[in-house]
Amino acid sequence: MMNSSICTPFSPKAHIILKPNQNQLLPTDSAFPVRVSCARRRNCLNTTRALLSTTKETVLRDFHEKRALKIISGLQNLDRDNVASVITAADKGGATHVDIACDPELVKLAITLTSLPVCVSSVDPSAFPDAVEAGALMVEIGNYDSFYEMGLTFSPEKVLNLTRETKRILPSVPLSVTVPHTLSLPDQIRLAEQLEQEGADIIQTEGGKCSSPSKAGILGLIEKATPTLASVYSISRAVRIPVMCSSGLSAVTAPMAITSGASGVGVGSAVNKLNDVVAMIAEVKSIAESMALSPLKRNAFEESNLRL
Repeated sequence: MMNSSICTPFSPKAHIILKPNQNQLLPTDSAFPVRVSCARRRNCLNTTRALLSTTKETVLRDFHEKRALKIISGLQNLDRDNVASVITAADKGGATHVDIACDPELVKLAITLTSLPVCVSSVDPSAFPDAVEAGALMVEIGNYDSFYEMGLTFSPEKVLNLTRETKRILPSVPLSVTVPHTLSLPDQIRLAEQLEQEGADIIQTEGGKCSSPSKAGILGLIEKATPTLASVYSISRAVRIPVMCSSGLSAVTAPMAITSGASGVGVGSAVNKLNDVVAMIAEVKSIAESMALSPLKRNAFEESNLRL
């Protein structure tokens, strides 16, 4: 008899992961001809692929509409209280996505706190499947800042290999890949073009960690964002896929990122370093308002859920 789990109605938080030899689709009852079971199998798999494709399209819609705002808790941030506060701030403040460490338990926590699409970040592709099974809808190779502090850098070859491995393991899950700011701008552009060819859905820029503003106040905020703004301007003109501008951004510079060619903005330390959830919500709201994201408009993911 056909395994019913493959044909279960798809929910964005109930992922269907097809593993070789796991699902016995051919019936054991000799009363059903093999040709019938094969037809059923094809129909079922086609339905699954269509649902996965629809979910991917929905998760990426805000990027294609150039209105994505992803709030990042940190690739190595496993503090449940802090992560919960960041998720709550993203949800209440008007963000469209939330990005957390690639940990299944944190993913389970996240989907109890928000209906926003949850992205998980890692530099270990083998860690992604468990997080996706737990409820993550998007994966990110990147958010390298914590590794730079350890003296570790990522070459173009390393990033490309991580991308290929992730696409091999999770070919249908939306994939964002960060282009290291440690590369020259020409090398960043070249890597972005190669990542597009490898099937990445989003390119993410960075640069806040390498920026040392000489001024205070608004001038300082603009100085801090300069490297990532330069990257997004250059890369967005070289690839056709959405480019997310991240690292060192604020309510002052988020609109500059969109004007420079970004399809979305990623914000981490400006939110996750604050002391309490109220301050975090206020900061997210400030950034969302600077990007003209209406707090009254439900994000595309929620709207799609309601229609389903």
